[in-house]
Amino acid sequence: MSEVAKKLNDRRLNVWNEARSIIEKGAEENRDLSAEEQGTWLRMMEELDKIDSKIEGVLAAEKRAKDTDDAFNAIIGKDVDKRRQGRTEPTHSQQAGDEIRAWFRGDAGNRPLEVSHDPARGPISYRSLVTSNAASGGNIVPTDFYDQLLAHLVEVSGLLQAGPTIVNTAGGESLQFPRTTAHTTAALTGQTSSISEVDPQFGLVTLTAFKYGAFLQVSRELLDDSAVDLVGYLAMSAGRAIGNAFGADLVTGTGTNQPSGLVANSTQGVAGATTGKGGAAQYADLVNLEYSVIAPYRQSRSCYWLAADKTIGGFRLLLDSQNRPIWEPSVVLGSPDLLLGKPLVADPFVPAVATSAKSVFFGDFAQYVVRLVGPVRFERSDDFAFQTDLVSFRAIIRGDGSLIDRTGACMKYFVGPAT
Repeated sequence: MSEVAKKLNDRRLNVWNEARSIIEKGAEENRDLSAEEQGTWLRMMEELDKIDSKIEGVLAAEKRAKDTDDAFNAIIGKDVDKRRQGRTEPTHSQQAGDEIRAWFRGDAGNRPLEVSHDPARGPISYRSLVTSNAASGGNIVPTDFYDQLLAHLVEVSGLLQAGPTIVNTAGGESLQFPRTTAHTTAALTGQTSSISEVDPQFGLVTLTAFKYGAFLQVSRELLDDSAVDLVGYLAMSAGRAIGNAFGADLVTGTGTNQPSGLVANSTQGVAGATTGKGGAAQYADLVNLEYSVIAPYRQSRSCYWLAADKTIGGFRLLLDSQNRPIWEPSVVLGSPDLLLGKPLVADPFVPAVATSAKSVFFGDFAQYVVRLVGPVRFERSDDFAFQTDLVSFRAIIRGDGSLIDRTGACMKYFVGPAT
């Protein structure tokens, strides 16, 4: 990590400490913030947002620079020279790296390509089929490409950042998970009395394979410019596009011809009682929401808060009973900020604060299962936009998602008051 990123993170913490002192002073004096203090607070919040953007940009630039250096070293023949001198043999990853770039440029024709996270299987093999079939062989690209694509997919989906259970299957046949709908209960029983039988109740959650596709076009000049980090560019574009489509359904999907989203399957934990706040959760609401989730789930490592960005911005103004902010910036670069001591993740697809809106979620996200089917499929066409000299690419991923524990114990939401 560069010194620039570290200094930005230090600046972020300093700005927050200054802002925190303003609201703590007003709370200690039992008064609202003055117009000047409110203006200063808002400016500091804007600066925090700008610093966050800069940190993300710096970290992304550092990664791109490293990838570009690696690509440039390969281009100028350092690895080739070493192999010629007998000092090293080309690895599967090196072979795959050369081949994937050739495929992007069209040197390998328009054959479909599938992306699989399995670096041990060797260099790329092409195939004429477009569906996954074990007898047809796999298509392998460098592990870093697969990782980049999924990283960008996760980047735009807060739910995928919150530690759901990921299940990857080779085929798209229906996959059934047993789900608990009611737990066994016990009761005080007198001597010689019969013990009542109360069995746990189970149901089935069926995960299918919905298809999500992304289409993008790249200029021929970009493909021919070997110094460009083409792999990273395509991974970012495709990953974000698929992530926006798939991530939205993981949160708000109805379960009919799309994943069964978090909003539809969670249980109400707290209904807001404070009117006149536009439906926003207050400190007491968040405390009650946290403790509406039972201890085993609440203490899980996958226990997170999930809300939209603007909702999280409002959390910065909330104080606890000791007039301390309940939102805390992370002291570890790249780690989530904290709300009431638990990690807080932003998801743009969670409903915004409004009256009667489900705007905050809290619980054990490991109980939400995301099913991914096989590899990501890439295909290219030189003919689709022949007149404009653009090369067309499409990326396809198949998946589904659902909350497995339906007892109402693991995942709760806050719903704003009606007025």
